[in-house]
Amino acid sequence: MLKNQPQRPAVRAVNAAARRATAAPARRRGTLRWVAAVALCLALAGCSTAGAGAGSKPGVALRDAVVLEDPQAYVGPSTAVLNSPDLDPLDSPQEQVLPATVTDSQGTTVTVADTSRILAIDLYGTTARTVFELGLGANVVGRDVSSGFPEIAGLPLVTQNGHELSAEAILELAPTVIITDSSLGPWNAVLQMREAGIPLVVVDSHRSMDNVGPLIKQVADALGVPADGDRLAARTADAISAITAAIAGITPPDGRKLRMVFLYARGQSGIYYLFGPGSGTDSLITALGGVDVAAETGMQGMQPLTDEALVAARPDVVLMMTKGLESVDGVDGLLTSVPSLAHTPAGEKRRIVDMADNDVLSFGPNTASVLEALSVAIYAPASTSAAVAG
Repeated sequence: MLKNQPQRPAVRAVNAAARRATAAPARRRGTLRWVAAVALCLALAGCSTAGAGAGSKPGVALRDAVVLEDPQAYVGPSTAVLNSPDLDPLDSPQEQVLPATVTDSQGTTVTVADTSRILAIDLYGTTARTVFELGLGANVVGRDVSSGFPEIAGLPLVTQNGHELSAEAILELAPTVIITDSSLGPWNAVLQMREAGIPLVVVDSHRSMDNVGPLIKQVADALGVPADGDRLAARTADAISAITAAIAGITPPDGRKLRMVFLYARGQSGIYYLFGPGSGTDSLITALGGVDVAAETGMQGMQPLTDEALVAARPDVVLMMTKGLESVDGVDGLLTSVPSLAHTPAGEKRRIVDMADNDVLSFGPNTASVLEALSVAIYAPASTSAAVAG
């Protein structure tokens, strides 16, 4: 089915990314192939990852939630909503040290002498939020479609047709530094910025619980605020440790842990994928005290959904992006589009947990808040301010 799709510009960019993955050194191929696969789904769907939760009321804190006695017995879907959706920039920022010379994730040495006009862009909205949390948000001049928090929403977009970069839009903003990764394309547009003399720092494109801190530091080092990068990384790590400890206190014991799977859907394009180890969702599910059933099946990265794989996985909970669930007209539409889901515990009990697209897999400075929101939606769904009627 995918072969017969017309190649829109965004799709051609993804194909180019796949070719780069083949030509890349072995140590980078896995990451680039994963990025190309994710971008393919988004490009084919022509969608925005802006979350439906943007601008919604804050969710319930885990400490105030009414936790289920038996999470496996609960019937009905729920929506995860951040308890603290606002930015929390560092106070008392340290003195900036410029010029800053760094070696980026692709081995390129880059010197940044001016951060007065910052453009931080990627598929997940992670780098832009990191810049704002570092206290440099006032210097940001543009945004990608995935950066949906209110403080950046009014800035000009440099992406079109979903996640396709516009070189013209970028050049019009006259950025003095660009921080990006290999998740956006076409790559020629990125290289064009470097050829135009704009310092371009490429950070790690992989997203998971394992590299939240390192990614923060890569952004901070490039902007000449390494000390603040250490502070923000430490603050984020402490918050993640605190919430994962709290989640561990409410999850069922081994043998009763919820079996979870992450389903990516874009119903208008007939796209359904399961996310497995290497996608970041495995580390998310583990932090939520669940069993990653995709890992049990030996799946790696992101694979097209098959009825056999879903039924064999026997998930108790299906995690989804909000826009993905909306694209199939909600839970009823999902059960119609993926009839095999009805033959799983999650389908039988309608245990679909969705979260705003620009939050759920961002793995940035707000990772602890994402974990808290998901844990409330999973283990205390009646407490969520955005609970979905079953």
